[in-house]
Amino acid sequence: MAASNTLKVGDPAPDFTLPSQQGAMLRFKDLLGDKAVVLFFYPKDNSAGCTAEACSFRDNYEVFKEAGAEVIGISSDSVQSHEGFAAKNRLPYTLLSDTGGKVRKLYGVPTTLGFISGRVTYVIDRNGIVRHIFNSQMKFDLHVSEALRIIKELQAQPERT
Repeated sequence: MAASNTLKVGDPAPDFTLPSQQGAMLRFKDLLGDKAVVLFFYPKDNSAGCTAEACSFRDNYEVFKEAGAEVIGISSDSVQSHEGFAAKNRLPYTLLSDTGGKVRKLYGVPTTLGFISGRVTYVIDRNGIVRHIFNSQMKFDLHVSEALRIIKELQAQPERT
């Protein structure tokens, strides 16, 4: 049954609404239209690998913005945990709290060893279509470089309607 929930390149990205680290509700579809979205699912705030990944997205955030993309991080941590994690690491982008794992399941993000939340990055174009999926639990920096590569490719393409 899990295979039917797995998103593929070319699929429309599912819509969802989740609270941000400030507690405001954010609807995914509201981000689309004028920007592409880099949506990265990560296991846990303040773990070594997740901090490295989050800080790598932070360090490249302006490049993503200049290329017409917004970066959004999602984990199952609470709004309060995200608030502290974002402040401690000076994260300029939004973190969303998926405490029940509903959106993780909606996107078909797998677990590692059956219990560690997966680390998957989706690049979604301004029309809401999944253009790239990168899944690697341990290659933190590749999530950023792969997403940047695809965002730059999308930026170079003429706009589709």
